[in-house]
Amino acid sequence: MNRLHQQLEFLTEIDQLKSITRQTLLMDGQTLENDAEHSWHLALAVMILQEHGDDQQIDLSKVIQMVLIHDIVEIDAGDTYAYDEAAHRDKEERELQAAHRLFGLLPADQAEQMKTLWLEFEAAQSPEAKLANALDRFMPMWHNYKTKGKQWQKHGVTDQMVLKRNRSIEDGSPALWAFAKEMVADAVEKGYLQKETQQ
Repeated sequence: MNRLHQQLEFLTEIDQLKSITRQTLLMDGQTLENDAEHSWHLALAVMILQEHGDDQQIDLSKVIQMVLIHDIVEIDAGDTYAYDEAAHRDKEERELQAAHRLFGLLPADQAEQMKTLWLEFEAAQSPEAKLANALDRFMPMWHNYKTKGKQWQKHGVTDQMVLKRNRSIEDGSPALWAFAKEMVADAVEKGYLQKETQQ
């Protein structure tokens, strides 16, 4: 198969991302978001909010590329709900297998480039990956807040669960983490989010 056909096969395969439903509601509060919508919104969030990142010397193009491809693996691995601890046990293994197959549809050089970028995102160690991950965690929190906590309530999520799950936002953006903590406190006050009783 020639290079163009491999590239088109990959683009055809990733069209399925539009059908992977997440547990995040669109801000209309009615419709569940799909992975493609999430990736697009996240890429725009990176463009708009990058000034609040911890490191101002980042490669913005690289961050955008990361967030556009970060969930492609969910075509095979499925979406793993943030607060489903059982589903997280084999998430890494499922997603690695998916990355191998899906990126492997591309010509070898592009397959390697995509997989390397995806692995960098997953490791969350570089300044670019830290910002990408911070916004990947922040945006669903913002959706939940703007939809008055419908999904938080549906899944029995508490304030402490949200804070624990999303603490890594601080690694990429202390400013966003400070805002996120205020948002969680306000969500509790407004009844969007259950306060966990401290033992």
